[in-house]
Amino acid sequence: MELTLILNLKSNQKKMAPTIKNLIRLSAVTMAILFISIATQAQQKLFYKDVSQSIEIRVKDLLSKLTLEEKISLLGYRSQAVPRLGIPAYNWWNEALHGVARAGEATIFPQAIGMSATFNDELLKDVSTAISTEARAKYNLAIAQDRHLQYMGLTFWTPNINIFRDPRWGRGQETYGEDPFLTGRMGSAFVKGLQGDDPRYLKASATAKHFAVHSGPEAERDRFDAKVDEKDLRETYLYAFHELVDAGVESVMSAYNRVNGVPNSINKVLLTDILRKEWGFKGHVVTDCGALDDVYLTHKTLPTAVEVAAAALKAGVNLDCSSILQNDGLKAIQQKLLTEKDVDMALIPILRTEFKLGFYDDPTLNPYHSYGVDSIHNTQHIALARKVAQQSMVLLKNDKNILPLTKANVSSIMVVGPNAASLDAMVANYHGTSSKVINFVEGITAAVSKSTRVEYDLGCDYKDTTHFGGTWAAGNADVTIAVIGLSPVLEGEAGDAFLSNSGGDKKDLSLPASEIAFIKALRKGVKTKPIIAVITAGSDVDVSAIEPYVDAVIFAWYPGEQGGNALADIVFGDVSPSGHLPLTFYKDISNLPDYQNYNMKGRTYRYYDGPVQYPFGFGLSYTSFAYILESKPKTLYKKTDTLSVTVKVQNTGKMNGDEVVQAYIEYPKLDRMPIKELKSFKRISLTKDSEGSVTLKIPVQDLQKWDMASHQWKIYPGKYKLVLGCNSADEKASVDFTITK
Repeated sequence: MELTLILNLKSNQKKMAPTIKNLIRLSAVTMAILFISIATQAQQKLFYKDVSQSIEIRVKDLLSKLTLEEKISLLGYRSQAVPRLGIPAYNWWNEALHGVARAGEATIFPQAIGMSATFNDELLKDVSTAISTEARAKYNLAIAQDRHLQYMGLTFWTPNINIFRDPRWGRGQETYGEDPFLTGRMGSAFVKGLQGDDPRYLKASATAKHFAVHSGPEAERDRFDAKVDEKDLRETYLYAFHELVDAGVESVMSAYNRVNGVPNSINKVLLTDILRKEWGFKGHVVTDCGALDDVYLTHKTLPTAVEVAAAALKAGVNLDCSSILQNDGLKAIQQKLLTEKDVDMALIPILRTEFKLGFYDDPTLNPYHSYGVDSIHNTQHIALARKVAQQSMVLLKNDKNILPLTKANVSSIMVVGPNAASLDAMVANYHGTSSKVINFVEGITAAVSKSTRVEYDLGCDYKDTTHFGGTWAAGNADVTIAVIGLSPVLEGEAGDAFLSNSGGDKKDLSLPASEIAFIKALRKGVKTKPIIAVITAGSDVDVSAIEPYVDAVIFAWYPGEQGGNALADIVFGDVSPSGHLPLTFYKDISNLPDYQNYNMKGRTYRYYDGPVQYPFGFGLSYTSFAYILESKPKTLYKKTDTLSVTVKVQNTGKMNGDEVVQAYIEYPKLDRMPIKELKSFKRISLTKDSEGSVTLKIPVQDLQKWDMASHQWKIYPGKYKLVLGCNSADEKASVDFTITK
């Protein structure tokens, strides 16, 4: 019995042995798989998808998961998809100069130069807030349909903050004018509205362009070398860029031209030493489109595209608006001109921008994810476009107070001129499209009763100086409104301004000879009846050629989709004109230095003391204003102080109106000091017979100038003067003060 049990037990152990071994082996394999799985999950944990992590950690994690080839594929504006990491294709090229551009239905605001003429940075921030709202809505709608189209993204290559140093530059209309301070203030306001104020997400990304020293000649921009010394570079050409960097602009675009021999897109001094190291810029740098091709094809400063790719990344470029970095970046590494670390350093700021925009997050976490159709070109945005157009138009002449017209006293109106019904003259360049553009004929017609006779005639074209229409009909009307001027096909970007005789620029300040002849013929036809001239243009023109033949002149710029309504509001006195010129209107171009000369001597109101048609900041009103100093500044200041002045503004006229109080500083009489400079401004709205107070503050540090000997900023001690007025030649109040060492 015992023997049988023992034998059976041994027999069972033999039978069980393989099973135990198998279990042990299976357990070991399972544990190994488990450990491998845990390790793999740890390695593959998508920190870049984890919104609880900092952006820097997320960027570093995503960068570590990309292959070298994938990294390089992301360095161009047509960024390639990386499906394994959930990265879709993205086109970085988007425009929003004065409204979402090239992307279908959108609100079209006045051209940038016109918006600057408002001298109202708070209003401009409202505009860019509306633009970014429409941009987010369009992006949301496109992504919902899995559309990744050019011009439908969130990375906008605007604003253009180049200094409008010479009125011949066709693209000057895209800027905020000739003054660095005004440009910095308006540009910063635009950036803040476009990018939003959410602590986590950018509403959209803004770009300060074109960095740097880029103000024509337009036809030669791909090979032009702008020669400029340190003083003009720092005080004029870089000033607004520094302001926008301080305002948090997400991107900077390098310009086509060279500066002192070095193409901007491979200029390490500008892109790294000044922009990043000195100013602390944390965003990304994008090249202008095709600018890297120019380095070896037209500037010819480097022999091959491969060397250009290496030089651009080492200089501080992150994103290429061409294909050189994507096509030749790997070759540059293979030729040991670059390292993978160079590529990583270039890619980090691009990825950072994408994370700020929310590209890798659950859309519902983004405060802008619900924007849709009702956010685009809505009633509020249309009303805003009208308000901006109203404040942008500048009244240059109002003989015998012919304006405003009283509707009850006007039974018939003639609207004439080549730009009276022109779409181009409304929308300027870099524009969107709108189903509700109100031209000047439509605006005037809608503003009067249906018992008022309104007629329209083209009148003339841009060339014919002998054949005119509408002059006989104008003689039968109570008043004639003649809309003349330029259009974006006569001035603008090279190629786009295809009727320009000088590659987008203007050769002189003249209006088309046909328009001058037409205005003369019109005056002959209407005899003593009033003619209101409305001029559309993006810069200084010779108003004197037509001014003697008309009773009033309104400079309307390119006023956007509500320009017709805004003009009617001004003509009929619903609002008083309150626009002010953001650039000097010179008497003659011969008074200026050569167009290719980038020295500031003899240019703009800051350094030009010759004859002008209208000074910087000029603009008439239907009412009048008086200034009384309420609190005077101190007489002595140190460089750490802030100058503060409060002025009481009184509306002494017969209707409501807005005044723009402008504060200018006159400097000690030292070599190369500006004649005067705008250093503060404030718009105030006052009903008739009322008054209000405006306080202006100017940090003394803002009066620093570049010292050529020490190569740094310096506050020069001496006697200064604060001048308050409504333009750069006006002096309604002034105070002398001294800055000590």
